[in-house]
Amino acid sequence: MTYPFVSYKVGARRIALVVAALLAMLPLASTPSQAAAKIQHLISPGGIEAWFVQDSTVPLIAMEYAFGGGATQDPADKPGVGNLVADLLDEGSGDLDSNTFHERLDRRAIELSFTSTREQFRGSLRMLRDNKDEAFDLLRMALTSAHFDSADVERIRSQVISSLKRDTSNPTSLASRKFLEMAYGDHPYGRPTSGTLDSVPKIDVADMKDYVRRVLAKDTLKIAVVGDVDPATLGKLLDQTFGGLPAKASLIPVADVEAAKPPQRAFVPLDVPQTVVMFGGPGVRRHDPHFMAAYVVNHILGGGTLSSRLYREVREKRGLAYSIYESLLWMDHSALVAGTTGTRADRAGETIDAIEKEVRRIAVDGPTQQELDEAKSYLKGSQMLALDTSSKLAAALLQYQLDKLPIDYIEKRNAIVDAVTLDEAKKAAQRLWGQGLLTVVVGRAPQAAAQPAAVAAPTAN
Repeated sequence: MTYPFVSYKVGARRIALVVAALLAMLPLASTPSQAAAKIQHLISPGGIEAWFVQDSTVPLIAMEYAFGGGATQDPADKPGVGNLVADLLDEGSGDLDSNTFHERLDRRAIELSFTSTREQFRGSLRMLRDNKDEAFDLLRMALTSAHFDSADVERIRSQVISSLKRDTSNPTSLASRKFLEMAYGDHPYGRPTSGTLDSVPKIDVADMKDYVRRVLAKDTLKIAVVGDVDPATLGKLLDQTFGGLPAKASLIPVADVEAAKPPQRAFVPLDVPQTVVMFGGPGVRRHDPHFMAAYVVNHILGGGTLSSRLYREVREKRGLAYSIYESLLWMDHSALVAGTTGTRADRAGETIDAIEKEVRRIAVDGPTQQELDEAKSYLKGSQMLALDTSSKLAAALLQYQLDKLPIDYIEKRNAIVDAVTLDEAKKAAQRLWGQGLLTVVVGRAPQAAAQPAAVAAPTAN
């Protein structure tokens, strides 16, 4: 999606992002149709391409961009290189040290951040219109002349290691890592994006500079911009910012891979009151002709709303969990369906049984026509409300480019949802869940969960 497909940002001035389940994938919701008409395919004088929405409603500009590669480009024996690069690009560059660089950002209220996800190295830039020249110039310096000074590297490394140590007692983090390991083994998708306690101490500056050289290049760059700037000015800013990057990336090839076939179950012991259950299996790739049917039927089973089957059965009827949801997760070379919930340690078995029962039921019988109609109505209506800021719209337009969708996808989406038939939804349900589930359970062993942790087991006299 961490989107355990999304790495941590741990710089001192950054807001910590705690991601609760496998991925943080963007929803398929989109903007009102009147916004769709304004999407421009902009090409700068230097050939930099971007999807662009000019909006002078407020004097703000938001840009989201991504380079291909991400954590898949970490050396196999050093996962976490891209994550460290993301945390260090804004720690001093050009003629500015770390403190001065951040003072410039703070003084102009410029928001600049980088993230290494499973398959992309992403960045965000937000600013007031009047500060655009300085904002884009600071980004240019970060991308092309980052210092990687030893003091900054060790400070950020220690923060990453502290986060990884905390993860060893976090059931959600442990479940996410084990789930990916179970699904993908030694494929790059099975490695943690933020690295490990073994790998992060071994990463050196040469590794990070090599990553920058290989990954940050123009041929894989996708950009989306929304805000108060005219096309000519934006074109010049894009050339000034990205024009000095290498023309072509030098990426390690990544093989297509199918997630492990269910049913499989893994248990990770951890003495915590609440047990985390992560479940799922092979998914449907984004350009599969049956993707939308799978997306709609997954919404019916566990799409995160109060009307989903899993929510009704696990939360409302049995009171086993506070929340439960499941998502389709698609990558360039594979796809997953992944869900998560948390429950009392002594009711974990009952929770798993309830999930598996509901999964079997929809795999065999599929959804009803009423469920299908209600899901379509929700998915079509929610798009009008989902992206209500410039930043959200820019992020969505970037994701559509990464998914290789057409620039008029927003206009076409509702018709694609409407076209899903009941027969297609039933076939998608059988395809997704007919073989059962990959399941990871993190918590107390069943025998330990039957009694409070502080009470010792009786001994024989």
